Amino acid sequence: MMKEIAERLRGLRDSLDISPDEMAEKTGIGKELYATYETGQTDIPMNYLCKVAQIYGIDTAVLISGDETHAQSYFVTRKGLGISVERSKAYKYRDLAGGFKNAKATPFLVTVEPNNDPIHLNTHEGQEFNLVDKGRMLLQIDGKDIILEEGDSIYFDATKPHGMKALDNEKARFLAIII
Repeated sequence: MMKEIAERLRGLRDSLDISPDEMAEKTGIGKELYATYETGQTDIPMNYLCKVAQIYGIDTAVLISGDETHAQSYFVTRKGLGISVERSKAYKYRDLAGGFKNAKATPFLVTVEPNNDPIHLNTHEGQEFNLVDKGRMLLQIDGKDIILEEGDSIYFDATKPHGMKALDNEKARFLAIII
C-alpha cells in the first residue's frame, strides 16, 4: 500500500510540474526525507499526507486510495470498513471520511500494536482530537507523558511533538480527528 501511495505522491507532483526540492520545502521536511517518501522507502506519516492533500487542494483519500471523493451530503463508513493504511507494523489507520468531498477534518480509527520500541514523535499543522476506544495508551505531547484509558479523550496542539504507544502488552485503538 505504501508503494502505491508513494507513486501517487510522485505522480501528482510531476503532473503539477513541482520539483521534489520545492515540494520538500513547501511541506517543511528535508529533501532526502521527501525522496524516501516518493520512492516508498520510508513510511509516510498520515499527518504528512493530510498536509500534502491540503497543499494540492485534494482530499487525503485521493492520496491514500487513488479514488476521487464524491459524497457531498454524507458519507457512511460501515464497521470494519474505510480506507485502510498500514503505516508500519505498529500503526494501522482507517480513514473514516475517505469518500466525503472536501472534508474539513480527517477522522481515522487508529490501532496501535504493542511493542518495545521508543515512541516515534511527529508534528503537523493544526489540532488533533483523540478518543480511546479500546485498551490503554501512553501519549507523549511536548515532553509530557499522559496515560489515556478507554473512554478518555484529549484535544491538543498538533504542532507540538507527539506520539503514542500501546500499554499492557495489548492493542490500543482510538479515534483520531485531525483538524
